Amino acid sequence: MKVEFSAFPKAFSGNVAVFVAADKQLLASAQAADKKSGGTLTRAMAAGRFTGAKGQTLTVLGNTGGADRLLLLGVGKGQELDARAAEGLGGVIAAEANAAGHKAVTVVVDPVKGSRLSPGEIAARIALGARLRNYRFDKYKTKDKPEQKLSLTKLTVAVSGGPAEARRAYAQLEPTVDAVFFARDLVSEPANVLYPVEFARRAKELTKLGVKVEILGEAEMKRLGMHVLLGVGQGSERESQLLVMRWMNGPKTQAPVALIGKGVCFDTGGISLKPAGGMEDMKWDMGGAGAVVGAMKAIAGRKAKANVVAVCALVENMPDGNAQRPGDVVKSMSGQTVEVINTDAEGRLILCDAMWYAQEKFKPQAMVELSTLTGAIIVSLGHERAGLFSNNTPLSDKLRDAGSQIGEKLWRMPLGPKYDKLIDSEIADMKNVSNGRDGGSITAAQFLQRFVKEGVAWAHIDIAGVAWSSKGDSTTPKGATAYGVRLLDKLIADNYER
Repeated sequence: MKVEFSAFPKAFSGNVAVFVAADKQLLASAQAADKKSGGTLTRAMAAGRFTGAKGQTLTVLGNTGGADRLLLLGVGKGQELDARAAEGLGGVIAAEANAAGHKAVTVVVDPVKGSRLSPGEIAARIALGARLRNYRFDKYKTKDKPEQKLSLTKLTVAVSGGPAEARRAYAQLEPTVDAVFFARDLVSEPANVLYPVEFARRAKELTKLGVKVEILGEAEMKRLGMHVLLGVGQGSERESQLLVMRWMNGPKTQAPVALIGKGVCFDTGGISLKPAGGMEDMKWDMGGAGAVVGAMKAIAGRKAKANVVAVCALVENMPDGNAQRPGDVVKSMSGQTVEVINTDAEGRLILCDAMWYAQEKFKPQAMVELSTLTGAIIVSLGHERAGLFSNNTPLSDKLRDAGSQIGEKLWRMPLGPKYDKLIDSEIADMKNVSNGRDGGSITAAQFLQRFVKEGVAWAHIDIAGVAWSSKGDSTTPKGATAYGVRLLDKLIADNYER
């Protein structure tokens, strides 16, 4: 979809969206259209339940001041129109246009009294939201009818006071769209197409942006002592990979932030085989790695003045004759040993070696890991928030604040010695699951914490409930959400750039 910013049009034509504030307050452009049409908009609002509340819409056809179709957008009370709400307006515009089959829409951005955003900032956020919503993974569709495809190809944003500020603001936001789409594509791909080697190959595209990409194969990981990671992938014909990315555009003396991603490209559960129903969803068990790669693309795309490294463990968890067995004991890169009780608790196994590698190699000041780690976090938090576990309150607060601003919500979960004791093993340093189901997401986090070096600020984000959506929201269609891309990018932008 092409985005253009313009000055106010002299007259309305085609498909136009205008603002209405709470209590049916028509903003300047809507007032003008209402006057020119002899009160059409006022009568349309009186005939229904539209009040201008945040997120409400009303479509008016016919005599609408020159437009063929006028979409009234409810912006609510002025103080409600923050960046996230403005993005939501853009998403609504895109959804409405595609539902109606329209190819082009013009949205007229008037000043909104009470909002902290200028018209230029509102315009840029609307454009961002519209682009984020205007996504569909349909590359394998061969028989779609025209009405099933996305129709919107052009969005014109007319800005009060002129388009210059909007263009500047949008230029800073636009790399986010490409990064989110890149991550959504990765997570949406079927596992016969996107396996560890192919995932790593696609990540190499980031070299065009200046990211240094290194890929370690199984022989190299074996020499490093990553037997816990390699044990998960030994039942697959597909070779496991360790994807390492570096964006070092900050001060030379600044220790980097390390981003870690779980990349299980398909998870059968291994010998501890999952039930057949719903197993097809396990193609997105690499959602953490997808988000980390997407975040690196966003960070590099806007030339962030920061030092960021990323390590993604890429495997398939399959149940062939060479697969890891429940009861096996394996040695990690850290030297600690793990008794594998359940081969379906594989994410923590690949992450522990990836985390240790990142700390040994890069000496990060902070380490943030994303993974679709446990079904237990969905039991706890549903699909509204990701679970946040951390050994460092300042880092936890930074993540929470970043998430609240861009709509990727987090909820901090507990850690503690009594939870940690639940994964003690009688024959090894630890086991990969506790004896019961209680606190499953917490004991998984405790396992990971055993591989965090002293003094390293660490956060684990369990995105199992938010990496994929069956409903979508204002800026995300159904399917892969790319949760984490904007969260990590915002974390870096607000806290680690100089």
